[in-house]
Amino acid sequence: MKHPLIKLLPVLFGFFIMGFCDVVGIGTAYLQKDFGLDETTAGFVPSMVFIWFLFLSLPAALLMNRLGRKRTVVMSNIITTAGMLLPLLSYNLATCMAAFLLLGVGNTILQVSLNPLLTNVVKGNALASSLTAGQIIKALSSFCGPLLAAFAALYLGNWQYLFLIYAVLTVLSTLWLQMTRIKEEPYESRSSIVKSLSLLRQSRILLLFLGIFFICGADIGVNMVAPKLLIERCSYAVEDAGVGASLYFVCRTLGAFAGTIALARIAPVRYFRINIAAAIAALVMLFVADSVTSILVGVGMVGFFCASFFSIIFSLALEYDSKCENEMSGLMIMGIFGAAVLPPVMGFFADMFGNQGGSLLVIGFALLYLAYCSVMMGQPRKAEAAQ
Repeated sequence: MKHPLIKLLPVLFGFFIMGFCDVVGIGTAYLQKDFGLDETTAGFVPSMVFIWFLFLSLPAALLMNRLGRKRTVVMSNIITTAGMLLPLLSYNLATCMAAFLLLGVGNTILQVSLNPLLTNVVKGNALASSLTAGQIIKALSSFCGPLLAAFAALYLGNWQYLFLIYAVLTVLSTLWLQMTRIKEEPYESRSSIVKSLSLLRQSRILLLFLGIFFICGADIGVNMVAPKLLIERCSYAVEDAGVGASLYFVCRTLGAFAGTIALARIAPVRYFRINIAAAIAALVMLFVADSVTSILVGVGMVGFFCASFFSIIFSLALEYDSKCENEMSGLMIMGIFGAAVLPPVMGFFADMFGNQGGSLLVIGFALLYLAYCSVMMGQPRKAEAAQ
């Protein structure tokens, strides 16, 4: 076989590990319940995971050039496993925050190195389909997170056993990958952190970078606020409220499928504009939603319509300058740290308003920027064409 599954499957399983970071949404709700955190403090929990995309994305890319892609993936898994074991040794707020911190460090390194590793297994048309399969697997992992947390709480006696499940799965992923021989071609890179950051001097790149920043912030923001809305407005127990986050990930996966089909026929910028308008309308609905059905419908619509934004912005950035693809990729991945910035701001506004309307306001600001971004995306192309 040209692309044997024996090499492809362990790499694709890495995308399931990649989805573990999204459990921070429902995890925040459990930590609030267990340790009595206010909204502002709870907002910093996701920051422990996603702030590392700011500091480590570009250094991880340079490290990968020295260690190799497979070794870098294995290193990320070791860091993730260590983090998952901490709350099992001693369950307190400090160990949980440290666990999410290590989860974020490992996940940053994994996201930087796993996609390039896939290119050593599949080539050509098979690469695009394999990348799509990887994103679907990641979405499946995100969907399973709240369900596994509820399972651990209801049937194993405590939600913290979710960390044990994640540790075991990460170890299995590491062993599977280690036993798989993957040939890596020598890679020479002249990229540097300074060279990558210098791209932000270009207004179009800055526009797209902030687009990544705000879509990732809005993504984890809706993931966080979905169960909280059910708890606040419908008196749901924490164990049951995870259905909001799970539904969000299901609809996001469906939206990604729909986007894959639609983008073959519709220009990316036009598709972006249509969907951002629908997403803003769905968020307005969440401001006034007061029943389980209306909340779930609103959350699902936001997930569905926002599903393709990251890939559209990312692809536009890579197409901007083919000579700087590596630097551009690292820079855009760094923008994921928006998921670390928006949650604390959401928590602050939720405390100020006294309800989750404050959180929704922050998400609304992020979506409005994306609407602005959708309008401005076509401007540089027109200017270049005129020249």
